[in-house]
Amino acid sequence: MGTGAMELVKRRDRIAHRTHHRKVGSMKIGIIGAGNIGGNLTRRLTALGHEVSIANSRGPHTLTALAEETGATPVTAVEAAQGARVVVITIPVKAVPNLPAGFLNGAAEDVAVIDTGNYYPQQRDGRVAAIEDGLPESGWTEEQIGHPVIKAFNGTYADDILSKALPKGSPGRQALPVAGDDAGAKQTVRDLIDELGFDTVDAGGLDDSWRQQPGTPVYGNQGDAETIAKALAEASPERTAEWRA
Repeated sequence: MGTGAMELVKRRDRIAHRTHHRKVGSMKIGIIGAGNIGGNLTRRLTALGHEVSIANSRGPHTLTALAEETGATPVTAVEAAQGARVVVITIPVKAVPNLPAGFLNGAAEDVAVIDTGNYYPQQRDGRVAAIEDGLPESGWTEEQIGHPVIKAFNGTYADDILSKALPKGSPGRQALPVAGDDAGAKQTVRDLIDELGFDTVDAGGLDDSWRQQPGTPVYGNQGDAETIAKALAEASPERTAEWRA
């Protein structure tokens, strides 16, 4: 057997091992975007026994290494959402309009869509007039994709996803703000974050999600639930110069 064939067999064995040990209650999760957040969520969620599909803008063939490392399935964006109970959109804001039309049509009826995105007008995304005029960033994303979203992970350091997880009830457990209008989807996301090893704080509806955008006290905050709740309360809706076009 050649080296390539042996590696293929080893990869199949790893995937079979993960599937065999997949826990009761595991979910089909699609992750669109394989950057730092998307990659580390893939690592953690597959390790927890979830069935993860991963997509990016460059095509499944560019995700071979991550797939071999984690057992996730490299796919297109439409395939990532197919049958998914949770879909994570973790791409630059400027790339959101380029997502395929109707890409969520094949998702589970009660799919929870997580938006991890941040608007960086000067640094990356260019000007988005509606956001500049005061529409919360995730509200704009929701309009672009035509489906409700839950805002989470946008102010979380990617490395924390791997290194800061703690069991439920641990003193000082890091907390993440979660905003959105769909109560069921929000609870799904909060439960998943708890499983990942973090507390959550309900940050209100999507109209309130500006409280966790870049430049706010909670953005990048690694505090516990009490600290995060306080930071959300202290936020100002006025964008600072650094975060305007």
